[in-house]
Amino acid sequence: MNALFNLQSKLGRAALATAAMAGLWAFAGAPSAKAADYYDCQRRVMRADQKLHEAVEHHGWYSRQADHWRHELQEARERCWHDRHRY
Repeated sequence: MNALFNLQSKLGRAALATAAMAGLWAFAGAPSAKAADYYDCQRRVMRADQKLHEAVEHHGWYSRQADHWRHELQEARERCWHDRHRY
């Protein structure tokens, strides 16, 4: 009888420890996901900015290509702003 109670106690502790570790792992991943989203967003802005500079160098400020990348840069900036400032 005492051995059965001891086994149940150990299994209960193991289950509790497993649940606690699962909770820690679940919450530990959330901040890194937000950070990854932020850096992905910033990378899109930097890429659009670089492409705009390249288009201006190769085709001029008022070119169709520069207009396209100005539009892309504006969209990337708006997306970052909306993602970070949700209501």
